[in-house]
Amino acid sequence: MNPHRNDFMGVALAEAAAAAARGEVPIGAVVVAAGEIVARAGNRTRELLDATAHAEILVIREASKKLSAERLSEADLHVTLEPCTMCAAAISFARIRRLYFGAIDEKGGAVVSGVRFFSAPTCHHAPEVYPGMGEVESSAMLKQFFRGRR
Repeated sequence: MNPHRNDFMGVALAEAAAAAARGEVPIGAVVVAAGEIVARAGNRTRELLDATAHAEILVIREASKKLSAERLSEADLHVTLEPCTMCAAAISFARIRRLYFGAIDEKGGAVVSGVRFFSAPTCHHAPEVYPGMGEVESSAMLKQFFRGRR
């Protein structure tokens, strides 16, 4: 196993690969609580015709339903790409405990790039952030996907 990736990120990468197979941008996410996967999802924006159907939003919704909780303060999120502003806000509102992500998104990211949502004074909750988990695999998958689109 890659030392910069954990087993949960491996599952998120599998969700990203499944998203790519559906013609979606290959981003996958997993919510983990008490060391177990509670929910997993990949992007479905095209399939659902829903601009908010990012992997992070879908997996937070599923985890909230399964745990019967609006706030996931004991849960961790593993996602293959740095979350955008919308997803960072959802992570904050869901009170996710830790965020692990793969590739940095200099153009659309909002955690260590762009607006740096969790550093804003108006941010209600900032998770612990661990970038670079599975970065090589995540970046390669995204580059291959977009190379095929051009």
